[in-house]
Amino acid sequence: MEKENRQLRARVKELELGREILRRAAKYFAAETSW
Repeated sequence: MEKENRQLRARVKELELGREILRRAAKYFAAETSW
């Protein structure tokens, strides 16, 4: 159970990082194309 919890927490962290990267990329490209 504890091992599974650790794996899930690691996965959540990974997904949050991915979401943050995508958010920054979207913000960057939105700024680039708003002319």
